[in-house]
This record gives sequence, structure tokens and C-alpha cells, in this order.
Amino acid sequence: MSATATKNTSSGPVLDWSAGHGPVTGALSATTGAFALATTGAATSMPPGWALAAGAAGAIGHTVAGLRIRNAGRTLATHAASWLVGAGWTTWAMTHGPLTWAALGSLATIGIGIGAAARSSALFEEAREEEAIAAEQRQIAAELSADRRAIAAEWVDRIQRVCSITVRVVGVERWKTGAGFSIDAELPPGGATWTKIAAESARLSADARLPHGCTATASPGIHQGRVIIDVTTVNVLLEERTYPSDYGPLSVHTGIPWGYRTNAEEVLAYLREQCALIVGPTGSGKTNLVHSILAGFARADDMLTWVIDLNAGSAGLPWVLPALNGDIKAPDGKPVRPGVDWLAGTFDEAMIMLDTAVRVAKQRKMGYQDLLAKANTDLLPISAKIPQIELVIDEGAEILVSTDRQVRKLGEKILEVIRIARAMGIRTVLTALGATGSVLSNLMIRREAKVRVALTGGETEGMDLSKMFPGSRGLRVDQAPHKGAGFMATPESPAALFKAWRILPNQIRDIIAATSDRHPRLDEVSAKAAGPDYTRRWDAERIAWMHEHTATEPSTEAPAGRPAGGGLNLSALRTEQEAAPVAPEDEMLRRFREQIDAQFATAPEPSTPNTPPVRPGLNLSALRGDSSDTDGATAGRDGGPDWLADAIAAIAEAGPTGMKPSAVADRVNRSRQAVREALKAAAERGELVYRDNGPHSVYVHPDHA
Repeated sequence: MSATATKNTSSGPVLDWSAGHGPVTGALSATTGAFALATTGAATSMPPGWALAAGAAGAIGHTVAGLRIRNAGRTLATHAASWLVGAGWTTWAMTHGPLTWAALGSLATIGIGIGAAARSSALFEEAREEEAIAAEQRQIAAELSADRRAIAAEWVDRIQRVCSITVRVVGVERWKTGAGFSIDAELPPGGATWTKIAAESARLSADARLPHGCTATASPGIHQGRVIIDVTTVNVLLEERTYPSDYGPLSVHTGIPWGYRTNAEEVLAYLREQCALIVGPTGSGKTNLVHSILAGFARADDMLTWVIDLNAGSAGLPWVLPALNGDIKAPDGKPVRPGVDWLAGTFDEAMIMLDTAVRVAKQRKMGYQDLLAKANTDLLPISAKIPQIELVIDEGAEILVSTDRQVRKLGEKILEVIRIARAMGIRTVLTALGATGSVLSNLMIRREAKVRVALTGGETEGMDLSKMFPGSRGLRVDQAPHKGAGFMATPESPAALFKAWRILPNQIRDIIAATSDRHPRLDEVSAKAAGPDYTRRWDAERIAWMHEHTATEPSTEAPAGRPAGGGLNLSALRTEQEAAPVAPEDEMLRRFREQIDAQFATAPEPSTPNTPPVRPGLNLSALRGDSSDTDGATAGRDGGPDWLADAIAAIAEAGPTGMKPSAVADRVNRSRQAVREALKAAAERGELVYRDNGPHSVYVHPDHA
């Protein structure tokens, strides 16, 4: 017979020797103890008075203990009487003999009496304790009810005064965070809706004298005749909170925290089927929010993050370089994996990534048919073995509406991924610089991106909240003037104020190290479809661009004969400038001539053509001819006029929005015709990119195109 079988056959009732006595076991223990003591005392001729003294001591001890725990008098009397009766019987039995029928019968009667009395006192104590708890709760409820009644009466009057609606308050609940309260009210008959109260949010907040940043917002109740009014009394969005230091595991099924609401509770984004759209102007904290989102994705054990950022990969580099450069190690000393699974910072790499995502989605549809049938679902069961792929595309909304032919191809691929990959667990998070009609004009974005965030930072330009959150009322940009604050809406919660955590660079490194062993691997079906494009994503030649823009400490010392910070130290200019410095009189004369030429379009002085020798390397203006026409538009036709460098720098500063030729002409103080010709020539040389959009056509720097 096995050990398991022996254990099963020999198992019996389990006794808990540490448990206290109940009425039955207590009476049995008392009677058996008294019988044993009486028998032993009679056999050894023990003095009977000792038993009586021991019983008296027990009665006194139990009485003192009962007084300390505030037992009722009935309970104290029951315990003392049990000790004294048991001691009396023991004394009598030691004198007359415990083995007689009279002694045994009386002992059994005493045991039954002790058990009944103990049971009665226990029930009395339970009832007494429950009554005390109920009285305490009634007192607390009375205090709360008084406070709630005051709040209810105040807001009934306020809603009547501001909204001309008479509501009946059903309940008032204070938030656990202490930042406000919620009012559950019943609307009056006659067709009144909660939207009428929601439209008066600003007036209600002003009437209640709420602090700046605090609001009174209305949302639907449990049915169409009820309304929930959330009143914020403490502006938790004013202070900056760092990303929580708890880097515990998350899941796409349980939601990823993106920030916190005005009630200080976390707001979760459920992205299994939804895409997300994040808009925010420069300086609103959009990049910081992207890093917080990437932190949540890194903590998930069933998600892989792919990042596209054509602005030199700035959104993903902090999550990649510390691991690739070996700057951090896992607690066990092993190398760590990057915080994101794939990073594309160039157009070619982005196209490879999107093509791979399309192949993975199609292969999953074919390869997991049996799994879908077994699970009786049309949504791929996402887990650590079959992870969800999240495509985070910085300024991806601008890519979708770009007029550039090359960028348009990238946008078409993004839309294809959004269209075909929902059921197969590939979703996107797009960012944009503003909530404008051009960004939200795409039906695919509006339909699929149900998780939406608008970081305002107090910026009003390009922040049309009615387009970003259709159907929501009472949202104003001035409600979220702080950096990192804005509005967030999900299918589970309507648009409302929220704020993103501030995530610091050292936290990013800590999260990379803490979550390295948590990142799932791409499943076999998907990896087969991804092929070498995915497996070789970290090859040296594929990530060379990540190390091309490594910043170095600038030198504050200027070369001899040149002021510090005076522009490029070109060897083509250094010898002439250092050997023959310009006198103050000559410099003044040169500036005067330039002003005369710009004002009166004087002709250049005749000069002997001087063709510079052909040199390899950069096409520097210092090596070109210096002939010029009125505006310098024809000077150095191959390299452009002297002012073209300033124009290109201004266009680069404008970012992805670019600049119109008229704006460039005002910037460099040249005629528009000359500027158009020079910019057109620069675009033909590849120095600029021309976006043809009719009267809104602009020139964009290649770094932002």
C-alpha cells in the first residue's frame, strides 16, 4: 500500500487543540477535571479544603478577567458559579467517595447545568456585542446623514437656481481620497435629461465657489432618469506626481494606467480591441505621457511594444539605448532586454515594421483557426504565449494626413494595420499636435480610436474639444492649464479631466531593469511570418542610426581670431579671415552696400569670373561663386544665395508644419519671387521637401518630412 493510501485510510477527525472551549467541551472539561481530582484526592487522603480553595481562586480570577474585557454581570455570575459548584462537588466527593451513584449522577447534572449556563451567557454576550456595534453604526450613520443631508439640500437649491431643474437627491457618497463627492439624483418628470446639467458645469462650479481646477460634472446615472454629479473640492491636478514606484505586472485584459482623475484614482486604458489617439501641442507634456504609456506596456506580461518615431526615434531611444549599450544590468547580473521590442526611427525601418505587422496579422488569422474554434471566439486569446502587439506611432496622425507622396505610403500601411488587425491583437497608439479637423477627418481614426486623450496645457489653438470628444459638454481648455493635464475618454468612462504622471529618466532605466524578464516572446506563428526582418531588428547596421546623433560636450574655446559662438568654423573661411581681419571701416562700408543693394536693387560690380576648384565633400557656400542679382536669387545657382542657409534653418525650426514662401520671405527680408525660386531650387537638390497643398503649400525640412 502506498504512503498516500495509508494516509487516506488512517485519516480521522482532526482535533484543534489550540481552539477555545464551547458550552459542551467546557462542561465536559469541567466535570472530568472535577472527577479526576476527586478520585485522586480520595485515594491519597488529600484535605478536602484544598479543592474548595482552588475553586474560589478560579472564580475570583475569572471575575477579574471578565471585568477587564467588560463582560456582562450575567456572564461573570455564570463563570463564578461554575467554579464554585464544581469545587463544592469535588470537596463533597473527596469526603464521601466519588465512585457512588449519587456522586456520579450529581456530577452529570452539574455538567449539564454548566453547559446550559455557558451557552446562555455566550448568546447574551453575542447579542450585547451586536447591539453595541449597531448602536455605533447608527451614530456614525446619523452623523454622515446630517452631512449628506446638508450637501443634498445645498445642491438641490443650486441646480434649481442655475439649471432651472428640480432634482431629488437619492444618495451622496464622499470619495475615499477626500478630493470631493458624488451626488446621485433623480431627474423630474417632463423630459429633463442629464445633458442639461452637464452643459451648465461651469456655472455650477462658479456658484459653488469651487477652487480653480475643480469642477462639477454630470454624467448618466443607472437609467435615463438619473444623473451622477461629481464635485471636485481639491485640485489634485495642480501638484506634480511622479510615476508610481510599484512596477508590478500588468495585463492588457486588466487595463493599463495612463494617469489619474480629479478624484485621485487611476484611469485605465483597455486596449485589447481599441486603438488610442493622443493630441497635445508642444510643451503640453505629450512626450512624457508617451513615456508613461510605454512604461505600462513594458510592465505587461502579455504585450510587445513597437515604436515608430520619424523624429530621430526620440520617443523610444530612452527605452532602448540603456539596454543596447550595456549601461544597466538585471539583478542577477545578466544583460537586460530593451524596454520596447522594436524601434523605427527612419522611413525605411518604419515601412519594414508595418509590413511585418501586416504579415503577422494575416498569418495569425490562418494559423490560429483551431485555437479560435476551440475557444469559441473570433478574438485571438491574448496571453503571455500569444502577446498583443502595440504600435506606438509618434505624430502618427500627421503621417495619415500628410500630402507627401512617400509619407502617404506610410500612412496607408498604418491604416491597413488598424483595419485588419483588431481581432488578431495588433493595435495602435497615435499622437498628434492638435485636435483639428485634418487630424480627425479620417473615419478609421474616429471609429477605432475610442481611447482619446487631449493634453491642453492651457493651449487654445488647435484644441477643438468638441471634435475630439463628440457628445461631451462643459469641457474647457482653461480647466486644465497645467502641464501634463487634459481630458481623457474611454469606452468605459466619459471625457473628464485627468493628469499624467511625471516619469523621470532614472525611472525609465529602473523599469527596463525590473521588467526585462517579464517581456514575452513573439509566438511561433507570428515569428514565422515576421521572418528575418524581425529577428535581425537589433543588427548593427539596422541600429546604426541610433548612434549617429550622440551628443558631445561643446567646447567653449573659440579658435584664434574668431569669437566664440560665431557659427561654423569652416576651414574654407578660416585662413582668409584669420590672415586678413576685416577693419571696422570696411565692415561698416560692406553693411552700407548691402543695404543699398537690398533697397535699390543695384547691379553688381563687374568682376573677373573665378571658378573655384572642384573639391570633394560638402557643398559649402564658402567655396561657391559670389555673384548675385537683386535678391541673391541667382547667386551661386548650384548652392543657393547666401541667405538660403538662414531660410533653411527657419524652416527646420518650424518642424513638421513647415513654412510658406511668404513667411520665409518676411523672415529673410527678400522678395517673394526670389525666395520662391531659391526654395524651389533647394527642393530639387533635396535640401527641402515641398508639400503641395494649393494656397497652403509649405516647404518642410527633410528631418521633419
